[in-house]
Amino acid sequence: MAFAGRSNAGKSSALNALAGVRSLARTSKAPGRTREINFFAWDPERRLADLPGYGYARVPRETARRWAALLERYLQRRCLAGLVLLMDARHPLTPLDRQLLDLAACRRLPVLLLLTKADKLGRGAALEALRRVRRELPAWGEATASWRAVLFSARTRLGVPEARQAVDVFLNQSVM
Repeated sequence: MAFAGRSNAGKSSALNALAGVRSLARTSKAPGRTREINFFAWDPERRLADLPGYGYARVPRETARRWAALLERYLQRRCLAGLVLLMDARHPLTPLDRQLLDLAACRRLPVLLLLTKADKLGRGAALEALRRVRRELPAWGEATASWRAVLFSARTRLGVPEARQAVDVFLNQSVM
């Protein structure tokens, strides 16, 4: 299962919240600290891959291109159980997020969209962001039948149980 998203979407915080381990993945206030693919054990047989972020980190253009190529190659792997796409609930479905969803749809990958930092929005605004994302999912066709969108906050633990369950389901389906 791969974790991807913008450099400031909170991938490391989400991984820590889902694993229930405070410092499994290193977090930083500066975006773009994940520069390689980092693997974490979900259980003894399955792994989560934390992919470098995209779109926000202040890195040389060549480095950003290399990260994009790495991310695209990784998402082509046959053994990939699915994609967890993290996006800031205040700025969902950026053009780069849409490109990743296009790739996932072509591969028919299960996708869990985590609208992170939902605690930074009021309840009504967060729910409207979630509704807006869910309304747009059918644009990717039949592939979206297994896609889910969840409001998420690593700080308040909003959406953590639902996200854990979805990751388990995706990983269990890939074993069969």
